[in-house]
Amino acid sequence: MSKDRLIYLPLGGAGEVGMNAYVFGYGPKGRERLILVDLGVTFPDMDGSPGVDLILPDLRWLEERRDQLEAIIITHAHEDHVGAVGLMWDRLRVPVYARDFTARIAKLKMQDAGQDPQHIKVVGKAPEAVELGPFRVQFFPVAHSLPEASGLIVDTPAGRLVHTGDFKADLTPGVGEPHDPDLLAEIGKTSVKAMLCDSTNVMNLHAGRSESTLTDPITQLMRDAKGMVVATTFASNVARLKTLAVAAQEAGRSVCLMGRAMLRMTQIATEAGILQDMPATVSPEEAKSIPRENLLLIVTGSQGERRAASAQLARGNYMGLQMKEGDTFLFSSMTIPGNERGVGRVVNALSEMGVDVIDNAARLYHVSGHANRPDLEAMQALIDPKIVIPMHGEHRMLREHAKLALGNGRRALVVPNGSVCDLTGDQPVLVDEIETGRVYLDGSRLIGAMDGVVRDRIRMAIGGHVFVTLILDEENEALGAPWAEIAGLRAEGRGGEALNEIIEAELEDFISRAGHKVLADDDKLNDGMRRVVRQVVMEEIGKKPEVTIVVSRLVGD
Repeated sequence: MSKDRLIYLPLGGAGEVGMNAYVFGYGPKGRERLILVDLGVTFPDMDGSPGVDLILPDLRWLEERRDQLEAIIITHAHEDHVGAVGLMWDRLRVPVYARDFTARIAKLKMQDAGQDPQHIKVVGKAPEAVELGPFRVQFFPVAHSLPEASGLIVDTPAGRLVHTGDFKADLTPGVGEPHDPDLLAEIGKTSVKAMLCDSTNVMNLHAGRSESTLTDPITQLMRDAKGMVVATTFASNVARLKTLAVAAQEAGRSVCLMGRAMLRMTQIATEAGILQDMPATVSPEEAKSIPRENLLLIVTGSQGERRAASAQLARGNYMGLQMKEGDTFLFSSMTIPGNERGVGRVVNALSEMGVDVIDNAARLYHVSGHANRPDLEAMQALIDPKIVIPMHGEHRMLREHAKLALGNGRRALVVPNGSVCDLTGDQPVLVDEIETGRVYLDGSRLIGAMDGVVRDRIRMAIGGHVFVTLILDEENEALGAPWAEIAGLRAEGRGGEALNEIIEAELEDFISRAGHKVLADDDKLNDGMRRVVRQVVMEEIGKKPEVTIVVSRLVGD
């Protein structure tokens, strides 16, 4: 009996929407040859990760086994699948395989991070295959909300796996390849051992709608609008950009694209030959001279990002263009959970200007890029896997998807981040747990989630900060009173006296009473002064601040 095993280990994306990173392995236990499917990011929020630029998966387990890793495979060009490639490639140093459009984006990610883009290898769709140790990998096209999204056929000595990637059942997506039930059915005839499947929209009981259903209602919206129309969507949703532009053309409006990410994505899609018959656009300079009722701006910032074009228009102007009372702003997008506050700020700021803000509440102006529950059931029937492993979703989504598969007579298992699943036999089995987590891009550096940097920011945000300086001479006598600076705290105490002066007075009293042993011992002195500061601040304003003590000791010649 073979001692080799087939394993699946998610390092991100299983228990959350975003930061996808899925490991597959085959071989003797502990010596498996490995591949990594996708390497994405997720986005921070001020509550849990203040000041952080991006959140990436923790790859320590994989780094320790770098000599076992064959390659990285990227299914499509969304940030939560490709966004970490450039930032983390140096930790893994293996070839990266993707289809042409995705490879173009991945190469830019590598260049932005100072890495050699030649490590990105372009692969065609099936039947072209990549041989990676015990794995034979083929890309097959799926419909999604950007071009050239792909699922994967992964052949191993233990059987065939199908990794769906992100997909939707759209027969007429406008840009990109359509959903192809015949192709999927052909794959399903090849005895698929396990299917790892997108779970994002498993809670939606309605069949998904096509991108083609949006053109008419958006065109009518633009015809009815009296002033300028501004529309925002995901920059990567090239099909939606074209839908908006075609609708504008039908309504007699000129189109202006605004936002670096949107211009970059459009340029790449055009160079790749994917974006065809796109209506002509005008520059922001040209847009200024076009009557407002004849203009559509398509802008970045559908998630309320502060630096994006939408937020800047809401604050006043962007590239010399302003919104006015009577204009219309369309969110042709969904709000990702966690971004509601940022979007709400933009909406309210626009409303205060007298702008009519329209979202997708009536389900007229946006369709999801992910398969709904009926579409997931149809995918299971087409691929006909023995085992279904839900991925790409919050835990409740994974669990609901597993229940759906079990209800259809298939084996299924929820495998969250950090869980090692053995797929060798007929039944999936959890066999191990590894420590996993997150890495933060903080400015230009990657830091660990447990390094304490973000934790300290959160503490300071909640309790404020007090910085205390004390100078002692050679005899451990204070040279002047201690000096306290406060940040993020109310300036006055209960009686109206300056809080920093109250702190300084209490510290001076503490130092005058402290014995020689305390004054000569930095640790004891720091601990004592820290307790005094926290007690004073709690009594005066009810806060428990972070405290930094700096004791300088003068030394003679």
